Amino acid sequence: MAYKILVVDDEDIIRDSISFILKKEGYVVEEAENGLIAYEKLQKDFFDLVITDIEMPQMKGIELLEKGSLIATQTAFVVITAYGSLDTAIRALRSGASDYILKPIEFDELLFKLKKLFDLKSIISENNMLKRELQRDYDFSRIIGKSRSMQKVFDMIKMVSQTDSTVLITGNSGTGKELVARAIHVNSAREKKPFLAINCGAISENLIESELFGHKKGAFTGAITDKEGFVKAAEGGTLFLDEVSEMPLQLQVKLLRVLQEKEFTPVGTTYSLPADIRFIASTNRNLQEQVAKGTFREDLYYRLNVVELNLPSLKKRKEDIPHLIDHFINKYRAQMNKNIRGVQPEVLRALSNYDFKGEIRELENLIERAIIFAHSETLTLADFPESFNPNKEGYPPEKIGSLNEYIEKVERDYILRALELNDYNKEKAAEALELGLSTLYRKIKELDITID
Repeated sequence: MAYKILVVDDEDIIRDSISFILKKEGYVVEEAENGLIAYEKLQKDFFDLVITDIEMPQMKGIELLEKGSLIATQTAFVVITAYGSLDTAIRALRSGASDYILKPIEFDELLFKLKKLFDLKSIISENNMLKRELQRDYDFSRIIGKSRSMQKVFDMIKMVSQTDSTVLITGNSGTGKELVARAIHVNSAREKKPFLAINCGAISENLIESELFGHKKGAFTGAITDKEGFVKAAEGGTLFLDEVSEMPLQLQVKLLRVLQEKEFTPVGTTYSLPADIRFIASTNRNLQEQVAKGTFREDLYYRLNVVELNLPSLKKRKEDIPHLIDHFINKYRAQMNKNIRGVQPEVLRALSNYDFKGEIRELENLIERAIIFAHSETLTLADFPESFNPNKEGYPPEKIGSLNEYIEKVERDYILRALELNDYNKEKAAEALELGLSTLYRKIKELDITID
């Protein structure tokens, strides 16, 4: 799509010449013979760029820039000025102009400047779009889970996002702790500032202090330049301390100071710098047990644990597994361009009864792998790795009880799934299950299936 430009100049020859050159380059061009007419056009139409002279009757270029930028916030301005009026050009730049060009106009220079300006505009637009996509991906409403336990998590995310309090996210590895941390950030007042994550267990004990607080050149062997740490880089935003339980004791003291005093000291310096950041920490360990063992400071534990947000294990939210399966199928079929519509009933039963030691991350890996090897529109047990053995992992369950009870459970889960996939339309669900509608109603009653 061609960029739309408004050329404003009271001299016909200059205005016509600029318009002629720009149209030859493929731009859509309109003209205005003074600032007042241009201002009226800006009120009625959108322009990507306004090229305006400074000295004009009725409304000068500076006034057009100042008033026009208030009503056309996405429009860029370039001013035309005489060689002896550079102070006016500087004033225009301070008022928000993107650039200036000097009279007499060199058209090659003008076109070069416009290309640079529009390239930058395109980059900024793309960057803003990516930020919006990122925020959408990490919005708490996009975290999958309809179980009661996950609804409590969503409610907590909503509440803590509106504060600046420190949050400690607990739960097994693979439950999505960083996803929740990002959701808190993008729903907070700090959303436009950086979100940075540091894995406290992935950095050597000798380097983690420098990574967090930065260092001065010569502070230690190998410090050949000054370095900005994560705390400084996250200024105004959020710093996520993943697996904070792995942080060395001597560094825990310094982190506590940052939390309490809102300042830090780079390695190799004697001065302190302010730290305006929000801390979110996570752990898959029991920090109270580590406090008792002496491997984690009690004062730091209480300072981090202002709000604890525990992510439930997948085994405690089995009803979310079908929704997670659908989510990962949608994700990977788009990436791999494969027409996968769902899973076969035995796959759903097997996944629903599988003991996911790797939590949601393991489930996602299984679905991704199955889609790679799938030969039909629905995933079958043959698409999963040999290590995924439903008979070994509790399907049927290791503890044998009443066969009728087990069959009822499987039947109930399957009917519920059919209802969910058909938006709880009983006629459609009955058709999918190849049952009569009256039979479906009877089974819903017999199996005590509650439909909200």
